[in-house]
Amino acid sequence: MPPPSFLDRRDVVDLLRLALPVAASRLTFMLMGLTDAVVLARHSPGQLPHILNAFLPIGVAMGFGLGLLMGVQVLTAELAGAGRELETGRVCRRGLAVAIVYGVVAAVVSGAVAAPLVGALGFDERFTAATARCTVILAWGLPAHMLFNACAYYLEALRRPAVVTAIGVAAVGLNLVLDLALVPAHGAAGVAAATTLSRWAMAVAALAVVVRTTPVLVWGGTPLAGEFARQNGVGLGAGLANVAEWGSFNLTHAVATLSGLDAGAVWGLAVQLMGAVFMVYVGLGSATSVRVAERFGRGDRGGVADAARLGLSAAVAIGVAMAAVVWAFRGRLAAAGLAAEFAGEGARLAPLLASLLGAAALVTVFDGLQGVASMALRAREIVWAPTAIHVGSYALLMVPACWWLALGEPTPALGPLGRGQGVWGVFWGVAAASCLAGVLQAGLLEWVCRRGVTPRASSRADGSGAGRSSP
Repeated sequence: MPPPSFLDRRDVVDLLRLALPVAASRLTFMLMGLTDAVVLARHSPGQLPHILNAFLPIGVAMGFGLGLLMGVQVLTAELAGAGRELETGRVCRRGLAVAIVYGVVAAVVSGAVAAPLVGALGFDERFTAATARCTVILAWGLPAHMLFNACAYYLEALRRPAVVTAIGVAAVGLNLVLDLALVPAHGAAGVAAATTLSRWAMAVAALAVVVRTTPVLVWGGTPLAGEFARQNGVGLGAGLANVAEWGSFNLTHAVATLSGLDAGAVWGLAVQLMGAVFMVYVGLGSATSVRVAERFGRGDRGGVADAARLGLSAAVAIGVAMAAVVWAFRGRLAAAGLAAEFAGEGARLAPLLASLLGAAALVTVFDGLQGVASMALRAREIVWAPTAIHVGSYALLMVPACWWLALGEPTPALGPLGRGQGVWGVFWGVAAASCLAGVLQAGLLEWVCRRGVTPRASSRADGSGAGRSSP
């Protein structure tokens, strides 16, 4: 029996050629966060919850902003797939304008709501003040982060992801140098300052590359009907989905910290370490999104379905392999994350972190599946159904479940559904939401593939024809 059409060797190589650099570039963000946590844990371990909870409003703002800019990638890949690469500059210019305006507004709002938000969660005045200070410092890196990611989406859609990776790798080194210079004297605030300075350096470098190597300054061509609305429509749906997912995950830091400072520190490191694994899925999702959008732009029905199914298959195969590696090395990963060799406190918490990593390794397969599937759906401009799945799974299920299972008086009689489980209660809430989202997003994508795709004829190189319907 011949293999399925979507497992063509050339397509597999093409997917990996796109996915690996994107995964590496996204991994640099996690490495920056991980180095922040490790350096801070060595110098001021008691301040880890400050920087982790400082990302509560920042994470929501970042999530919405990065989703809002996703239309840059989708529309650029559609035009490039239809043979109109020289016209993609207008898509990037719109994205850069949205990035700077949104970034400044988000910075002001995040700084303003930081103290009231943390205080409302029940933390004491001293903890709230220290956390809010970190949030304000991080907030002024938001415009830079938005500019960098608009450039990154554009370069990746033009199949030039390696330069994005190079900028990210350089930024990790810069961030580490800044951490070592600032953290010993300033603690968590030093981490926030290092992160903000690194993001501005990344933005400047990415803008320089885009201006020098892409058609971003090429003016001309006729915009497709409703092109700007489509670009923002894809971005708005992705942004709302990210708010539901990222905001909910950031709330889990608050829930874990409310159950105990040790629990907050361990949970934060577990999310950092498993987030590094998730960046591989982000690479696969981004590569799948570009490949689906290119085929969608040129009206290739079968190609759209094959590109989507290949992305899902790769996510499952690679995800299982990564889960096995994390499970096998969970003890060493925990020791490295907590610097157990250097701090007695870290050695005390390492067994708990190792157990969490072992359990989380299996859950990330479903988390990665939902990420790849939702990006493939948006690449063919199916926006609101995956957004609804994100909101339902994370905002409506995960947050209440984490709160119920982690906090309150212990109720052993209820077993895994009982209250007062601390950090394990947080984990079980996250696990339930991730598994649900993974199954629903993958199922929706397969249903769409079976229905087939009526291509957007206006995206063809000749610009003629009627549009297509979208569920």
